[in-house]
Amino acid sequence: MELLYGHPKSLKPIQTKYCPGCGHGVIHRLIAEVIDELGIQGKAIITNPVGCSIWADLYFDFDSVQPPHGRTPAASTGIKRMLPDHLVVCYQGDGDLAAIGTAEIIHAANRGEKFTTIFVNNAIYGMTGGQMAPTTLIGQKATTAPYGRDPIDAGMGYPIQVCELLATLGGTKYLARGAVNNAVNVKKTKQYIKKAFEAQLRGEGFTMVEILSQCPTNWGMQPKESVEWLEQNMIPFYKLGEIKNTLDGEAQK
Repeated sequence: MELLYGHPKSLKPIQTKYCPGCGHGVIHRLIAEVIDELGIQGKAIITNPVGCSIWADLYFDFDSVQPPHGRTPAASTGIKRMLPDHLVVCYQGDGDLAAIGTAEIIHAANRGEKFTTIFVNNAIYGMTGGQMAPTTLIGQKATTAPYGRDPIDAGMGYPIQVCELLATLGGTKYLARGAVNNAVNVKKTKQYIKKAFEAQLRGEGFTMVEILSQCPTNWGMQPKESVEWLEQNMIPFYKLGEIKNTLDGEAQK
C-alpha cells in the first residue's frame, strides 16, 4: 500500500508545548513538509530566538541555533555565509522581528542576505505576557494597552506592515504573506514557503514569508473565536499574497 500522507521526517513525533489553537504547530509542519519534499533535512538549519519560537528546536529534527532576542538575522547571516549550500531558516515572531530586532532585519534584507525568514505575526507578544507589539492593530487590547491601541491620544503609533516596508529595499527578492486560519490559506502558505526555500537554494537574495497566526491565550479568546477574529480583523489590514516577487521577472505586486 502506498503511503500518501504521514508525519514529516523533519519534525519529531512529540507533543508540543504550544497553547491550544496556536498556529506555530501548523507552521512547523509546513516547514518540515517542504524540507522533506526538497530532500534537504541534512542541510537545514533553523535559528529561533527568545519568544514562543524558542521551542522550535525541540520539534524540528535538524540543526538549530538559539540567538539572543532580536539578533536572529545576524546569526542567520553568519551561518549562511559560512555554509552557503545549506538552507538557513530565520524563524521569528512579531515582537522579535519588528521591535527588538528591527534594525537587524532591515539591514539583513537590504544587504540581500541569502537566508529565508519565516515571520510569525500574531499581532501581540506571546511568551512574555501579551504586551502590545509593533503589529498590534488599532483598537486591539493588550496588557500594555488595556483600552486598545490608540495611535494618537495615547501616542502608541500605528501597526507596521513589515512586508510592505521591506519591499522598498533593493536586497529583497521574494516577500509573501500567508495565514493558517483555514485549509485554503494553509495550502497557499506552504506554496510561499517552498518558493522562498527554492529561491534561497538557487542563491537568490533575501526571502521572507510572513504568516498570520492565531494567539487565543493572549487575545483572551477560545480557539474558534480567534480564527474568526483573525479573518475579520487581521487579514483586511495585512493583505495576503505575494507582496514582492522579482525571482522570475515579475513586477512588484
